[in-house]
Amino acid sequence: MLLSKMRTGVTHSFQYFAAGKPLGARGDAIGYNPDSYPKPGVPRGKLSEQKTITSKIYDGMKSNYWVYASPGVDPATPAALMVWCDGQGIAAENSRLKLFTVTENLIAQKLLPPMVHVLIQPGTSADGKPMRSIEYDTVSDRYPRFLMEEVLPEVEKLYKLRADGYSRAIGGESSGGIAAFNAVWLMTDKFSRAHSAVGSFTSIQWRPQEKQEGGNVYPNKVRKEPKRNIRIWMSDGADDLENEHGSWPMQNIQMANSLKLKEYDFHFRFGTAAHGGAQAGLDLPESLAWLWRDYDPKKTSQEFVMDPTEKLKPFFRVVSLNRDAW
Repeated sequence: MLLSKMRTGVTHSFQYFAAGKPLGARGDAIGYNPDSYPKPGVPRGKLSEQKTITSKIYDGMKSNYWVYASPGVDPATPAALMVWCDGQGIAAENSRLKLFTVTENLIAQKLLPPMVHVLIQPGTSADGKPMRSIEYDTVSDRYPRFLMEEVLPEVEKLYKLRADGYSRAIGGESSGGIAAFNAVWLMTDKFSRAHSAVGSFTSIQWRPQEKQEGGNVYPNKVRKEPKRNIRIWMSDGADDLENEHGSWPMQNIQMANSLKLKEYDFHFRFGTAAHGGAQAGLDLPESLAWLWRDYDPKKTSQEFVMDPTEKLKPFFRVVSLNRDAW
């Protein structure tokens, strides 16, 4: 047994060994910040039971979802909204993200408005096939339309939701990260805030022979297409994936530089974590407060502008630290 005190605010890499050889994949542990732990006297929100929806947009696909209402949400008064991809992990009792606790603590500090979180699980097709990559990694408005036309009307049977994109955000990890960006990029009037952790801006669903775009196109689309009025929090780590679909660290750096070039309201946290939710869990109190900063429930729109401190910073550059240059 190794017992060690973790530093707050950093991710910690670990690897099991047996007989001197690595055992299993390397993992990351989280040195959570104080706002990720329950605090005495802070009101708690309410999580619904699991619900299931059958989609027409995805030809009979079934998806499970959960609805969480934070303290301060009145079922009769339209509330701010945040949709989360891969919601089954967030709804779980042992969730590494600790979304509900962070939300409650930030609302108590008036750093977040009262809001409804919709946690949706990737679906299963009518013939039993997993649909996650098709839903998340395809660059199209199909998944945002599924949310808007099928899921949210069901949620509104429980809680009324704000209809303005200014009051709506969407977040996810990995392929869920590109799904979040898809929504704000393609439906800016419905979602204006995106939270992407270890986002898969890679070629997973790129099918050029079928004229189907994948996440690998986004760095160039951001540079060359008309600017959207959106706000984006991104994070990734130097030990993220490298495979036949692309390089997660390089693509996220490309995305950050493209957003910076066009002066988007964005923040990019680049750490050392591997592919997973460690950096997102570590950052969540800061990232949610940043994403919803200066939110005013009296408004229905806002022009998002780059933070002046970001304007003064240089573009991200890559330095090789794990091998010789020559």
